[in-house]
Amino acid sequence: MTTQERDRLARWKAQMLSNTACARKLNRSVSTIGRELRRNHWKGEGYVAIHAQGCADAREQRVAHSKPTLKNPTLYAYVTDHLRQGWSPDQIAGRLRRKHPTDPVWHICHETIYTWIYSQPKNEYGLYWYEYLRRKQKKRKKQMGRSVHRSHIPDRVSISQRPEEITNRSVFGHWEGDSIEGLRSKKDGIHTEVERVSRLIAGTKVMQLTGTETVRAQQHIFEHYPMRARQTTTLDNGKENHDHVKMETALHMQTYFAHPYSSFERGTNEHGNWHLRYYFPKGTDFTTVSEEELQDVIEEVNHRPRKILAYQMAQEVFDQELIKLQKGVVGVAVAY
Repeated sequence: MTTQERDRLARWKAQMLSNTACARKLNRSVSTIGRELRRNHWKGEGYVAIHAQGCADAREQRVAHSKPTLKNPTLYAYVTDHLRQGWSPDQIAGRLRRKHPTDPVWHICHETIYTWIYSQPKNEYGLYWYEYLRRKQKKRKKQMGRSVHRSHIPDRVSISQRPEEITNRSVFGHWEGDSIEGLRSKKDGIHTEVERVSRLIAGTKVMQLTGTETVRAQQHIFEHYPMRARQTTTLDNGKENHDHVKMETALHMQTYFAHPYSSFERGTNEHGNWHLRYYFPKGTDFTTVSEEELQDVIEEVNHRPRKILAYQMAQEVFDQELIKLQKGVVGVAVAY
């Protein structure tokens, strides 16, 4: 039971509620409530939440440290012998349970074996036990949860600091960028940018998915547009965007970065790339695709009517916004 549940249980028992009523309120079984009251009852005081929590914490500590790791000599011999034979801890633990299904003495978790491996000094052969593992990892990686993302992109500005007018698509000239990867062996691909209001797709080939090539591609895409048509771009946290400061300096564009593992924050670009993937599926060798072919595909996509644009074409909407800029119209774009 949780601390909050114990607090509520103590309050309700002080109000003389039955175990059945408490179980119904907590969405627990009646037996769970009865067992909690018996195990953590305070003599002379009844059921007190803070005392019950202390008892539960102490019991948990005793259980966690009650089973010595590989202290059984027969179990120790079995584990070490099979580690030397190249078995993994999971194979060892699973085989032990299969051989001794009714004897809990032989039931050991593979994580217990890993814990023992990484806590031991060198053995009699001068080897650490982790060296018998297939990958020979010197440290045990956490098996639960996703690792914390630590970005090494210099001067990175989070999307959370991006103005609301960009998020709600009320102003023209804000883009989202990404790269489409080709064959991994070739390490090339396409850099794409999609304007958020018009959904216009722009892109060019890159010889390698590197920071230098990405900056070159961005300059090639944006240099022909007026500054108010290329105010910002929102990127992902890939290594190809590490040189974004150079792009900011060359084009005077502000860059923002989506949160790690949050591609939905650049949904406009992801959808644009989805259109291009119809022509260039995963595994495409872009060394066999010319720049002219790529531009033909982009032009074809930009000249299709889009439901989200009230069946206008992306190129039409983009051109309309450019005309407004040329005429010096000050105001907001239509948020489609």
